[in-house]
Amino acid sequence: MAYTQADLDRVDAAIAKGASSVTLSSGERIEYRSVRALKAARDHIARQLHKAARRPRAFRVYTSKGL
Repeated sequence: MAYTQADLDRVDAAIAKGASSVTLSSGERIEYRSVRALKAARDHIARQLHKAARRPRAFRVYTSKGL
């Protein structure tokens, strides 16, 4: 599932309120057992967003002997 920044903001707002359920931007409603589980979900979403925003590595090869 592709998460958005809006999803992360909604999870953060739910944690601040002490709520145990969140409705994501896709319309999916998720209920968590505890705030601890909600915080784990927030960390997961943040990692997924960070991976998506990261630039891919580019390698350049330089040769001087005709390879």
